[in-house]
Amino acid sequence: MYLANPTQQTAVTTADKVFEQMQHAIVEGEITSGSKISEPELAKRYQISRSTLREALNRLEKCHLIERKANVGSRVVDCTIEGLLELYITREALEGMACRQAALNMSDEEIVDMQAMLKAHSQTQELKDGVAYYQEEGDLDFHYKVILGSHNKQLIDLICGQLYHLVRMYRCQFGMNSPRASRAFNEHSQIIQAICDRDGELAEILMRRHIAASRKNIENKIAEQNLTELINRK
Repeated sequence: MYLANPTQQTAVTTADKVFEQMQHAIVEGEITSGSKISEPELAKRYQISRSTLREALNRLEKCHLIERKANVGSRVVDCTIEGLLELYITREALEGMACRQAALNMSDEEIVDMQAMLKAHSQTQELKDGVAYYQEEGDLDFHYKVILGSHNKQLIDLICGQLYHLVRMYRCQFGMNSPRASRAFNEHSQIIQAICDRDGELAEILMRRHIAASRKNIENKIAEQNLTELINRK
């Protein structure tokens, strides 16, 4: 189930089902970034009415996965470097606050569950090799569970409802391999310890540093690529 909102547990209507199918296809790159949305083609593909399709498209727009322009139509969002960096800056602020709230509001059972999840993450071969730290979406995603653990409906709606799948889309498009894999896992462990200690201030600081470090890693990659391109032109 590819949820845009964690409070939505099942797909009830046809529009729900189409929304989830398209959401998954966009995030995974099956519907490519920047591609034009053809309503007649999609209505035929999913065997639905145009009104049902438009309902699904409206929800995809709220998730920032498609954009609509007058006299142009709908397109899947482009995955740009600028958009990625802006997204990380937004995440740093919002997830930092969610982490502070999680330290105050998470139940002991939720914390134990997160600790067990991290232990399971530590057993993956990619992480042991230090090349990637991939997390399945939803309840197997550290960040997702921290956000839910905030028990703050506004933050949950903003991050999980509006930005979560856009973040997943960027991760899929730009690849999961990272020299920060082992360090990122250690940072997750420190964050959950701060939450366990009910230290909201420290939890927020650690989360903000964690996301800022990931952003800095991306900026360094971009700088290296630009330098390589400059050298190759000479």
